[in-house]
Amino acid sequence: MKIHVFTFNPFQENTYIAADADGTCVIIDPGMADAQEDSVLFGFIEEAGYTPQFILNTHCHLDHILGNKACRERYSVPLIASRNELPMLERAPSASLIWGVPYRESPLPDQFVSEGDVVKAGDMEFAVLDVPGHSPGHVAFVHHRMGYVFSGDVLFLGSVGRTDLPMCDAAQIVNSIREKMYDLPEEFVILPGHGPETTVGHEKRNNPFVSATHAAF
Repeated sequence: MKIHVFTFNPFQENTYIAADADGTCVIIDPGMADAQEDSVLFGFIEEAGYTPQFILNTHCHLDHILGNKACRERYSVPLIASRNELPMLERAPSASLIWGVPYRESPLPDQFVSEGDVVKAGDMEFAVLDVPGHSPGHVAFVHHRMGYVFSGDVLFLGSVGRTDLPMCDAAQIVNSIREKMYDLPEEFVILPGHGPETTVGHEKRNNPFVSATHAAF
C-alpha cells in the first residue's frame, strides 16, 4: 500500500490517499478549500493512474470535509462516515461563518460505519474504530496488515484533539485514546489530521496530555 499526504486549507489539514498495487485508492478526509487545491489532488490521482473507490471521513469538522463535494462530483464514489457525525455536517455552514472559510456544501454520507465494520477497497482493508471525544462520531481507519492508523483529530505527535468545540467531550477523548488507540500495537504508525506522523508506542510513552495509565487533563 502506498500512502500520500497533502496539506490543504487555512487549517493545514492532512488529506490522505491510500492506494494498492493495482491503483485502487481511497481518499481520506479531503480538505481542499478551492479549485486550485482540487487541481492539486485530482492532478496527482489522475497522473498516478489511481482509481478512487471511496471517500472516507474520520469526522465531519469543517476542515476535513471541504473537499467532499468536489471529490464526490469528480469520481462518483460513495462517501463514508459515522452516522453520529450528521450534527457536524449540519453545523458546517455556521462553522464556515465563524472561521471565515467558504463552505462547499458536503453531500450526506452514502454509507455509515461504526466500530467492527471493515471498509474494503481493492486489496486494502480498513477496520473502523469508534474514537469519539473530539467530535461525537469520530472514527479511525486502521490498516492492520500494514500497521497504519488514519486517526483524524484524536491523537497527534505530542498532543491530542481539542475539546473546546461544540459537542466535544474531554473525558471521551481520553478514553478513546487510552482504550482504543493505545491498545493497538506500539509500532503502528499514526497518520493524523494535522502535523507529522507518530507511532502508538511513542505517544504511550511521551504524550503529555494522555498517558497510558492516566489523563493529564
